[in-house]
Amino acid sequence: MKKKKLGLWLTVMPLYLFTLVFVVGPLIYMFVLSFCTRGDHYETVMTFTLDNYKKVAEPVYRNTFMESIKLAFTTTIITILLGYPFGYFMAKLSSSKKKIMMALIMVPFWTSSLVRMYGWSILLQSNGILDKILMGIGITQKPLKLLYTYPAVVSGMVYALLPFMMLAVYSSAEKMDWLLVEAARDLGASAWKAFWTVTWKMTLPGMMTGVVLTFVPSMGLFFVADILGGNKVPLVGNVIQEQLTKGRNWPFAAALSVILMIMTSLFIAIYRKVTGAKELEGLM
Repeated sequence: MKKKKLGLWLTVMPLYLFTLVFVVGPLIYMFVLSFCTRGDHYETVMTFTLDNYKKVAEPVYRNTFMESIKLAFTTTIITILLGYPFGYFMAKLSSSKKKIMMALIMVPFWTSSLVRMYGWSILLQSNGILDKILMGIGITQKPLKLLYTYPAVVSGMVYALLPFMMLAVYSSAEKMDWLLVEAARDLGASAWKAFWTVTWKMTLPGMMTGVVLTFVPSMGLFFVADILGGNKVPLVGNVIQEQLTKGRNWPFAAALSVILMIMTSLFIAIYRKVTGAKELEGLM
């Protein structure tokens, strides 16, 4: 018995060490750093202060947080509208067609997301490919200013995060017992009512997983706003990057990171509460 416990301990010990060194340690360091002060020569002084958090309340940074939340909600809503139907109908395909669709979803991940964003910038630039197509078919008469706009950033965010919503909904819909839908129809429910009372509730946890995988990253994907927004759509991630590279204010960057982490943690807590409640409803 002792040998089994020792073997189990030796098995999980590397995981605990990895978590402590590479996850817990950096988080503690970031939290402590957020209460430090930047010196006159850009060094970090271990002097306790709340000025970094007070600075976040300034209008420019407060507005940046609000814009980040707005962009995250916009991106999430669009990914739901596009990703849910795709994942739902993908789950109803035959096995061979499912493999084809899965391959099409996974192919973009073989290329760096940074390279793909530069591809979008080429596509959206004035007199670019999209402009020439629109003018060629007569929809527009002159080049459009698509790049470095808010819609361009939203498009890039949706493109980068849409596969996560598709796969989350697909995973949930594929595991669903379709006989329950047929039973609802046999008992007189319309197609819409059967979907709303059975399918929607059973696939909601998967959709909520996709919401988390979409909302949380969209708060910090600063390179998308950099490439497609041209610094005209600043996100919290952009501000953190600027503080680390240009301003060299590590304590303030740490404070911004702590607040962003708290916001995303609250969102995940809400997600767990909603999905937990739905699971309990299903059991009852």
